Amino acid sequence: MLLPPTLPANLLRPWSWRRALLWAALTVLLLVAQTLLVALTLRYEAAREQEKVDQVAAEVAGRLKQIADRDLQGLQGLLWNDPSAEPGPRWAQDSAELLRRTRPILRLEYRNAQRLITRSTDSPYVSPLYLQASREEMEIETQLACAAALRQGGHQFSRSYFIVLAGGEGLEVFDLCLPQLRNGQGPSFVVATLSLRYLLEEAVSEELARGAEFSFVEGDGTRLARAGLTRGAGYYLAERLVDVSGLTLQLKVDSAAGRPQLIPNLTTALVLGLSLALFVLVFLLARDGRRRAFAEHALAEALAFRHAMENSLVTGLRARDMAGNITYVNPAFCAMVGFRAEDLLGQGTPPNLPNYWPPEFVEEYRKRHQDRKARWSAGEDPRQGFETVFMRRNGERFPVLIFEAPLLDAQGHQTGWMSAVLDVSDQRRVEELSRQQQDRLQATARLATVGEMASLLSHELNQPLAAIASYSAASLNLLTLEAQDAQTPELVRQAVGRIAEQAERAGRVIKSVHDFVRRRDQSRESIAVDQLFEAVLPLVRLQARKSGARIEVDLPRPAPRVRCDRTMVEQVLLNLTRNGIQSMDGEGPEATPLAQRVLVLWARQTEPGWVSIAVRDNGPGISPEVARQLYTPFFTTRAEGMGLGLSLCRTVIEQHGGALDFVNRADQCPSEPGESCDRGTEFRFTLATPPGSGSPPKPAGAEPARSSTESESHEHEHQPQQRP
Repeated sequence: MLLPPTLPANLLRPWSWRRALLWAALTVLLLVAQTLLVALTLRYEAAREQEKVDQVAAEVAGRLKQIADRDLQGLQGLLWNDPSAEPGPRWAQDSAELLRRTRPILRLEYRNAQRLITRSTDSPYVSPLYLQASREEMEIETQLACAAALRQGGHQFSRSYFIVLAGGEGLEVFDLCLPQLRNGQGPSFVVATLSLRYLLEEAVSEELARGAEFSFVEGDGTRLARAGLTRGAGYYLAERLVDVSGLTLQLKVDSAAGRPQLIPNLTTALVLGLSLALFVLVFLLARDGRRRAFAEHALAEALAFRHAMENSLVTGLRARDMAGNITYVNPAFCAMVGFRAEDLLGQGTPPNLPNYWPPEFVEEYRKRHQDRKARWSAGEDPRQGFETVFMRRNGERFPVLIFEAPLLDAQGHQTGWMSAVLDVSDQRRVEELSRQQQDRLQATARLATVGEMASLLSHELNQPLAAIASYSAASLNLLTLEAQDAQTPELVRQAVGRIAEQAERAGRVIKSVHDFVRRRDQSRESIAVDQLFEAVLPLVRLQARKSGARIEVDLPRPAPRVRCDRTMVEQVLLNLTRNGIQSMDGEGPEATPLAQRVLVLWARQTEPGWVSIAVRDNGPGISPEVARQLYTPFFTTRAEGMGLGLSLCRTVIEQHGGALDFVNRADQCPSEPGESCDRGTEFRFTLATPPGSGSPPKPAGAEPARSSTESESHEHEHQPQQRP
C-alpha cells in the first residue's frame, strides 16, 4: 500500500494571496448577508407580533366600552320602570332580570334620600357579597360616589375595592351610583356593584383568551383582575387606558408568543437554506480545486515511487499478455538473465521465443503456460509457486522460483499474467551445505550411539562369554581326568548344557540390539504400550545391569493402545530411561544408594483420547538452572553427552500432537516433617489413542494394574564352579 505524499509548498503557488483574499471577501460577504437576513427577519417578525398585540388590546378596549354602555343603559331603564316613590315588586323583578342578563353586575341596591338601603338584589352567579364583611364597612367609597353623582346630576363611579367571598375567594369591585328625582321629592339612588374580573372576561372572547393574558392594573403595576391565559410570555406587551362611561381603567395585554425563533417561517427558511447551499457550494468548489491539485501531485509522486520501487527490487518482475508475450520487465529481471528490456519485450510466442528459455525446455514451458491458462479459465486460481530453470545470456543455467498470478484490469478482467521471479541459486547452495552438515551431524550422533552400545554390549556379553569359557575349561578338565567315575559324563553333559544356555543368552542380547537398530519403518500404527516397553527393555537392561538399577513396569491390564511411529517413540523411551539410569548412577553425596536405584515405566489413559507415559527415577532431581535450558539443543550436563536427546524427544512427541514435560518429585513432598518423601524426576509425555478407541474395557477377574519388578542383578545366572 502506497501512502499518499504530503503536498509540497511549491504546489500552493497558484493560490496567490489575491485569490485567497477574494475567497475570504466572498466568505465574509456571505456571512454578513446571512446575518443581516436573519436579523431583519427576526425584527420583522417581532414587529408583526407586537402589532397583533396592540390590535388585540384595542379590540378588547372597544368591547369594554360597549359592555359598560350596555350595563349603564340597563340601570337607567331600571330607574324609570316604577314611577312610585318607593320601589315595589316590579323593581325587584326587573332588577333580578337585569342581574341575570348582565354578569358583571353583582348587586343592585335602592337607596333613599338619606342614602340608606331600602332594597337590594344579589346576582345569581356568585354568592352574596356581604356575608364575610358587612355593607357598612364598604360604605365610604359608595357614599362618596353618590354625593358626587348628586352634585353633578349624573352617574358616578367609586374607586375599586376588594371584597372577600365565601370560600376564601375575593373580587375587585367598584360601585356605580345613579341619582333619581321622583315628583319633586328628595332624590333616591340606584347603586350597582360591578366586578372588574367578570367585566374583563365578558370583553375577552374565547379565541383571544387562548393567545394572551388580559388584566386591569393600577399605575404602579398592581394587578386588579385578569382573564385569558394564566401567564403570558412577558415579551410582547400592550397597555391601554380605557374610558368606561366615565371610569378610566388601565388594560394590559401580555401575549403568549415568546422571542422569535431563528427561522420563523418557511420563506425565511428557504432563503436561508439557499444561501447556506450557495456558501457550501463555494466551499466545495474551493476544496475540489485543492483536492484535484493534490491528487495530480499524489499521482505523479505515486508513479515516481512505483518506478523507484520497481527499480530497487531484487526480485524479478515480469508481465505477459494473454498470448504469453512479455509486456514488462523490471531491472532486476534484466540483471538476472543478462538481457536488456528492449531485447525481452514482445517475446513469448513462436518464432520469437524468450531468450532466457533453455532450448531443451522450450516445449515443456509452452505446455505449462497452456495448462495454467486452462486452469484459470476453468475457475481455478493457480497462484502457487513453481520452480524451473532459466538461461543467462552467457548460456549458464540457473534455478528460479516463480510466483505467477493473473493480471486484472480495473473492471476485473484478466489481461495477462504477472510473475515474481526469484533466483534460488544461492539458496540451493546453502541447502546443499546444510544437508551435508546435517548428514555429518547425524553420522556423529550415530557414531556416539554405536560407541555407547558397543560399551554396553561388551559389558553384557562379557559375563556369558566368561561363563562359556569357564564351562568349557571345566569340561576339558573332566574329560582329561585319568580316573573317571560314573558321575563324569553327567557333569560334562551339565557343563555343555550351561554352555548352550549362555550362548543363547548372548544371542538374545545381540538379536534385541540388532532388531532395534535395523527398524526403520516411519509409518504410524496402533500399538499397545506394553509392546513399546518390551521393545526397549532389552536395551534398558543393559544400562541397568551396569549401574545395578532395577526396572519396574506399572501397566493396567489390558494395556492402553496408542497411535504412533513405533521407532521414534521407542527412541524417546530409550533416551528417557537412559537419562534416568544415568542420573541415579555415580558417586558422592548426591548419588542414589544401590538399594534405591529403581526406574519405573508407567502408563495410564488419563483422559479420553490420550494416554500418559512416564519414566520415574530416584536420582537427585533437576536444578532450576538446568531446567531452564533442559530442552535447548547441545546443552548437556555430562562431559561425554551431545545435548540432543531431550530436544529430539520433545520434537518427536510434539510431532505426534502430544506434550513432554517433567516434574521434580521432591517438589511434591508433604510439608509436614517426618513423612516419607520421594526423590528424583518424572518425565511424562502424552500420545493420542487410535481413532474410535475409548478407554479399554477391563476383563472380568483382571487386576486393575500390573506391577512387575525386573531385577537386573545376577543372582539368577548360574556360574559354573571350576573343578580342580
